[in-house]
Amino acid sequence: MVVEDDENLRLAISGSLRGAGFAVDAVGDLPAADQALWVNAYDCAVFDRMLPSGDSLAYVRSRRAAGSPVPILFLTARDGVADRVAGLEHGDDYLVKPFAVAELVARVGSLCRRVASGHAALLRCGDLEIDLGRHQVRRAGVLLTLTAKEFAVLELLVTHQGKPVTHGELIAYAWDEMATPKSNVLPVLVGQLRRKLHQPPMIHTVPEVGYRIDP
Repeated sequence: MVVEDDENLRLAISGSLRGAGFAVDAVGDLPAADQALWVNAYDCAVFDRMLPSGDSLAYVRSRRAAGSPVPILFLTARDGVADRVAGLEHGDDYLVKPFAVAELVARVGSLCRRVASGHAALLRCGDLEIDLGRHQVRRAGVLLTLTAKEFAVLELLVTHQGKPVTHGELIAYAWDEMATPKSNVLPVLVGQLRRKLHQPPMIHTVPEVGYRIDP
C-alpha cells in the first residue's frame, strides 16, 4: 500500500511498483489508509511522513502498539538525524525525498522478502508443493511454469485447501484495486491452472461460490 497525498507522486510511485511486479493499493490520507489496512493484508506499506490528515509516524506508532506486523517504509523531506532515528524506531526503513525510483522499488522488495521469509517456507497439498521463498511450484517433483496470477490463485487455494474460496476472495488476492478484470478472467485462469497441474484433477468448482483444492 502507498499512502501519499501528492497525486502525481502517488501515481508515479504506484506505477513504478506495478511495473516491477507488485500489486499496489494507493490512498491519499490516513483515514483511507486505516480502512485499507483493516480490510487487506499487505506485505509492505509506504507512508509519506507528513500528510494533511496528520503525522503518519504517530499513526504507525499506534498501529504497532496494537500489534500490526506490516513492514513500513517512510518517505519524507525531513532528513535531520532525529527524524531518521524516529522513522527507524517506529518503521522499518526511511527514504529521503527526492529519491531514485529504483532505490524505492529495491527497498520495498527487501521489506516484502522479509515478510515472505517469516511465512511457512513450503505449502503442500498432496503431491503439490509450493515454495514461497523461491516462488516455485512442483507436482510429483516436476517443476511447473506459472504466471504471477496463477501462482497467487494457487497459493490462496492451497492455503485454504479443502475449503471453498470465493470468486471475490481470489480476485482480491491476485489483482490489485486498480485492476478491472473481465468477468471470465478467473475461470480462464483456473482452466489454465488445471491443465498445468495435469491429472488427477485437484481444483474443483463449487457452484455459485468459487473453487476448492483437495489433495
